[in-house]
Amino acid sequence: MDSGKWARRFHPVNDAEFRLICFPHAGGSASFFFPFSKELGQDPAFPVEVLAVQYPGRQDRHTEENIHDMSVLADRATEALLPCTDRPFALFGHSMGATLAYEVARRLQEAGRSADALFVSGRRAPHRVLDDGLHGLSDSEIIEDLKALDGTGSTMFGAPDLMRMILPSIRADYTAAETYTCTPGPVLTCPVHAFTGSCDPRVPVAELHHWSDHTEAPFDLLVFPGGHFYLSEHQSAVCRAVVDRLAGRVGCP
Repeated sequence: MDSGKWARRFHPVNDAEFRLICFPHAGGSASFFFPFSKELGQDPAFPVEVLAVQYPGRQDRHTEENIHDMSVLADRATEALLPCTDRPFALFGHSMGATLAYEVARRLQEAGRSADALFVSGRRAPHRVLDDGLHGLSDSEIIEDLKALDGTGSTMFGAPDLMRMILPSIRADYTAAETYTCTPGPVLTCPVHAFTGSCDPRVPVAELHHWSDHTEAPFDLLVFPGGHFYLSEHQSAVCRAVVDRLAGRVGCP
């Protein structure tokens, strides 16, 4: 398995204290984390190198088949990313990516390569995942759902050809996310840090507390102003929060 197919290193940082492996949302691609990669890599006191995960079926992997099953996706991602855990590392996942990051963290821990931290964003805890029926919507209904979340940018909705290209990936990710079932097993040994938007229409803030059930280490929750894609609007604040936790500047209750 070629890790180069799965991980995008937009801004290499040879002297980075940490490597942060980022998993995008449903329908998302590695480029979503390009601005985070740039900002985190330039921190003069605590540089963090970002690896952004590229799922099959999108951007430069558009000729590959989309994966409709979370377990298969996690198995393949773990195998590909294992060589990237050769230095202290943490995982960050947004929305569907949070579930995937968690499942990859479980598999890496089982392989003896435990993460130093797991950051989960805008997603219910694994045992609280709901099937909202999004993967069964028509193409037009999926587009309306995306508009409501305001996650892909207004210019994309005016480009029918582009929307037709990405809809199969969105539907595959929705299927993987909504048909996912958390299997019993050991809890994580690393801290879990949950981030979310204060008015996320998909995930109530209270749901994020349930992530604490999945670690024996400390847990904390940080709420930002905004909706499901709060992290785009508050990029610098999110980056500071990540660095503070990785550097041990912020303790967990």
